[in-house]
Amino acid sequence: MSAGTYTPRPGAAPLPRMIAAQTALETRMLLRNGEQLLLTVIIPTLLLVLFSAVDIVDTGPGASVDFLAPGVLALAVMSTAFTGQAIATGFERRYGVLKRLGASPLPRWALMTAKTLSVLVTEVLQIVLLTVIAFALGWSPHGNPLAVLLLLVLGTAAFSGLGLLMAGTLKAEATLAAANLVFLLLLVGGGVIVPLEKFPDAVQSALGLLPVSALSEGLRDVLQHGASMPWAQAGILAVWAVLGLGAAAKFFRWE
Repeated sequence: MSAGTYTPRPGAAPLPRMIAAQTALETRMLLRNGEQLLLTVIIPTLLLVLFSAVDIVDTGPGASVDFLAPGVLALAVMSTAFTGQAIATGFERRYGVLKRLGASPLPRWALMTAKTLSVLVTEVLQIVLLTVIAFALGWSPHGNPLAVLLLLVLGTAAFSGLGLLMAGTLKAEATLAAANLVFLLLLVGGGVIVPLEKFPDAVQSALGLLPVSALSEGLRDVLQHGASMPWAQAGILAVWAVLGLGAAAKFFRWE
């Protein structure tokens, strides 16, 4: 046996392996957090079941679940990509976790990639669960699946950028309060549960420019009305994605 067979060879793992390991860790942490589960799974599920079973809000002609399911899917994306990610990243920044990870062999851009991938994994689980529940409630979706996928990806990018921007510029406690407040405000005024047509005409145009409104209305156009591709809503989401991710990349503070 030649000398040096057992000589250690320290060094960083291949970049794809590091990203995969960090993604798995981020996903486990996200799914183990009780508050995050409340936001990402329990609240959207309860809203879907409650408002589909009880005629609380007039959702227009057709079954309530046909109107509610796309909006709840949009809410699920927002809860994970924006609210959950902002809160988790904000406290990681406060406790110095991001600073230490930034000094590791994992590049900072790869860390953000891993966080984004963990968001996508969580969203897939959310969408599968909510879709199964919606089908059990009598949901009858239509439209092009590729259009739905594009809207979900654009919505994820938009909300991720805004969440990282908030987490990287505000204190952790401020991020916690602001993220939950924004979640509640957009839940009410973002066309998720209450149709935008219920708001005054002067307010509808402004609300329609919100990312959650664009995502919920775009998904509704495809899944409820069978539209091929709601380009207006996709454009709004693309603008939010560019602005949010660009601002997050420029202003994010690691300490």
